[in-house]
Order: sequence, then structure tokens, then C-alpha cells
Amino acid sequence: MITATPHRAPLPHALPVPSSSVRSAHEEDAAELAELSRPFVHSGALRERPASLYAAHAADFLVTQTPGRPIEGCVGLRVHPAVPGEGRGPVGVLYNFCVAGHSQGRGVGAGLLRTVLAMARAQSLDALFTATTGGGGLFLRYGFAPAPARLAPSSWAESLDPRRNARILTKVL
Repeated sequence: MITATPHRAPLPHALPVPSSSVRSAHEEDAAELAELSRPFVHSGALRERPASLYAAHAADFLVTQTPGRPIEGCVGLRVHPAVPGEGRGPVGVLYNFCVAGHSQGRGVGAGLLRTVLAMARAQSLDALFTATTGGGGLFLRYGFAPAPARLAPSSWAESLDPRRNARILTKVL
């Protein structure tokens, strides 16, 4: 008589969950960037920008995305060249920083900010500026501090709508 000892069947291995990554935006992302930004525009946190503007300035943007899913967050970095006589090098302005509601609190914004800070350092920028209508907690945690408009690139600072009551923050790199 042959007897067999029962063995448990091996458990199937869990499939890896694709993780999100930060990448440069492409012109094809323009409509999705406009859609991602829409709730922030409606809340007054961001200015409205048409998809055509996102397409034209796609090279400014970093996005966070999980493969096969919509973009979860974005940030634009515009470089302003050094102004002769000001005694500083080029600086950057962060703009249109937003994270989809379902991705907030999961590190998406922090990942974008760490990546854009590394890019700014790699480009030898002297400082970064941003404007916020909110508390700016993420920026403050990463070393940004309130700054007067006179320290920011004048073309950008003059473009800020005073009715939005935005605070300018800066980080020296």
C-alpha cells in the first residue's frame, strides 16, 4: 500500500504593485495637466491655464504617475536668468504645484519637491521661489521661508494677482 503525505499547495506570489515615479511632462500630457489643475483653479489656489499653455510649456513640468494611471501630481519649474548688477546667478520659480485629491498625504508632493530641488541644484540655480495662497506647509518643511517680492524675479513677482493674496516663499540653494 502506498500512502501520500498531503502537502500544502504553494501560495501564489503576490504580483508587484506598480509604483508611481516622477518624470518630465510631454506635450501629450497637456489636457491631463489642465484637468488635474482644475479643482485647484476652482478653489482659487491656482491660476487657470488652458491646455495649450501646458503643451507649450511641457518642458517646465515634472509629473508623478503610476504606469497605466492618470497623472497624480505636477510642478512647473521656470528658470530666470541672472540679472546683470544683481549679484546673483539664475533662479527658479516653482508654479502650478498640485496633487490629485486621492493622492494627497501619500508623499506625492514631497517626491515632486525633492526631485525639483535636485534639478535646481543640478542647474546651479541660486534660489527657488514660489507663491502660495495656502499655508505652504510642505515648502516650509523643505526649508522655504517667506520673502519680499523685491527678491523674486521681477517679471514673475509683477505677474502675481494681488487679489489672490499669495505669499512668496524662497529657498536659497
